[in-house]
Amino acid sequence: MKDLKQFNIQFVGLKEGNHFFEYKIDNTFFEAFNFDEFESSSIKVTLDFVKKSTLFELKFSAEGYVEVPCDVTSELFHQEIQSDLPLVVKFGPEFNDDNEEILILPHEAYELNVAQFIYEMIVLAIPNKRVHPKVLDGTMESEALKKLKELEIKEENTAGEIDPRWDKLKNLITEKKT
Repeated sequence: MKDLKQFNIQFVGLKEGNHFFEYKIDNTFFEAFNFDEFESSSIKVTLDFVKKSTLFELKFSAEGYVEVPCDVTSELFHQEIQSDLPLVVKFGPEFNDDNEEILILPHEAYELNVAQFIYEMIVLAIPNKRVHPKVLDGTMESEALKKLKELEIKEENTAGEIDPRWDKLKNLITEKKT
């Protein structure tokens, strides 16, 4: 995590009021977390840091893309990212991050590393099922889709035909009633 020093905010020297921070996120950021699901990434994260006398209000915003494989075709595509994360930082006797919206820092803390919050915000913004946009609109041409169409179960039009086995089962029901 030593590669993440640029995400340290030394709040002791900051005046009360709004402060803006901007970060460019790429795959080297995710490598620090041993996360390698993205082929490439380009995300702009802005942080609106509001310092008040007893607490801090942080609002993270992320916008950009990550390149991921499609779950249907395995084709790489740019998954758009747009996410916000509000966070309130208070002070207490010891560090506590049990609540996802409130972080408690010890009274003697003088800086805050925001890398973990940025990481979680981006990773949670990715949908569980990643489907290439061309698959959704039907314009994707790939070998995987051709094979899936070939193996697709086709519904047979058997409205006029009734399997004779069903007739014998129906007879069992009517025989019971009589």
